[in-house]
Amino acid sequence: MATLKEILTRRPVMATIKLTVPAGGARPGPPVGPALGQYKLNSMAFCKDFNARTQKFKPDTPMAVQITAFKDNTFEFVVKSPSVTWYLKKAAGVESGSSRPGHVVASTVTLKHVYEIAKVKQSDPFCQFMPLESICKSIIGTANTMGIKVVKELE
Repeated sequence: MATLKEILTRRPVMATIKLTVPAGGARPGPPVGPALGQYKLNSMAFCKDFNARTQKFKPDTPMAVQITAFKDNTFEFVVKSPSVTWYLKKAAGVESGSSRPGHVVASTVTLKHVYEIAKVKQSDPFCQFMPLESICKSIIGTANTMGIKVVKELE
């Protein structure tokens, strides 16, 4: 239960904005500018901070970002790692998954690929307390729905 002081010092939230922005490539133009502009937030400050936080990733890596806009025109944001589907497509070397998953196999990945993706996803705020095995099972399920077969070793 929150104390009265905590309740009084909380900033009222105006909106939660979810965007996908290339790593190190945030610019005040679309999609960032209009999304932040409608809440009168400083898009230049966001771009500088976002680009600094994502400089360790390869350019053009799609990063999911959740921005919390407060009524005093300030904001906070959380950067998440790229999606599992993006990692699977990169590991499998395909542009897209199968058009008929379960019938047509688009490509294959190894369990080692799945493990490496799981290690990266474990750093996400929502996955940090999940066991690695559970994350791996989730990734294998995603691969199956994309028509990507998971094998022990590539032939």
